Amino acid sequence: MSRSAFLSIVAFASIASTLATAQQERTPKAAAKVVQDALQALGGDKFLAMQDRVEEGRFYAFYRENLSGMSRAKVYTRYLLAPEPMKPNFFGIRERRAFGKKNEDYFVVYNELGGYEITYKGAKPLDKPVFDTYQETLFHNVLYTFRMRLKEPGLTFDPAGVDIVENQPCNVVDIVDSDNRVTKVWFHQSTKLPMKQYWDRRDPKTRDRIEEVTIFDKYRDIGGGVMWPFVIRRERNGERNFEMFADSISINQGLTDELFTLSSDVKMIESKGSNIRPGKK
Repeated sequence: MSRSAFLSIVAFASIASTLATAQQERTPKAAAKVVQDALQALGGDKFLAMQDRVEEGRFYAFYRENLSGMSRAKVYTRYLLAPEPMKPNFFGIRERRAFGKKNEDYFVVYNELGGYEITYKGAKPLDKPVFDTYQETLFHNVLYTFRMRLKEPGLTFDPAGVDIVENQPCNVVDIVDSDNRVTKVWFHQSTKLPMKQYWDRRDPKTRDRIEEVTIFDKYRDIGGGVMWPFVIRRERNGERNFEMFADSISINQGLTDELFTLSSDVKMIESKGSNIRPGKK
């Protein structure tokens, strides 16, 4: 037997032994510990205290695995103060996605009132189905859940076994909220960080099932021990549809409302499919 074949067998046996041990710990208590360990790996109290974040890098869009668009982008995110006690489905984020190398001449804004896109022509409210999809995707996002939803009433963590992702052993947990949203998350057994998430939904028109997968990779410290992925890939029904490669990420930059609301002099453009009326300053 060759040395490489022997090492492969040893590595496989080691992973199999790790998985077998983890398989015996399929209890809610074990799942809660996986979640708590992941929170600590992400930065613990520093992660929970993150007020805002600025990510700059490259966005790629794909259609049927073929590149359909690419752009430099800068994403500004601000977390809102959560109510006490916490309410289910609290929309606790404001986000601005700006595109273009220098002038950020096109951007999309999401806030608790809705969403709109802004160009040199003016601001157009996003169609309601577009904003609804954004919000539903947000509520399934494990990183948003860890930052904003952990105190939400009715949120539970159910063990879902163990699995291999990118040749790495992972503990799998189902995160379930009070509306029975289920997000399956794979946590690396060594780093404890979330590597992958899965959820599914129904197409509102055809009622066909749509499977949504997100891969998180290349975590780095973005300030004070807070860890964040510099590479994010999304797949829909098994086909890649989005990738983001960040060049720089920073937190707690003191972002203000001006980035996420419309100024009074912005021209509004009607959108036929929208009943969203974002607030103005």
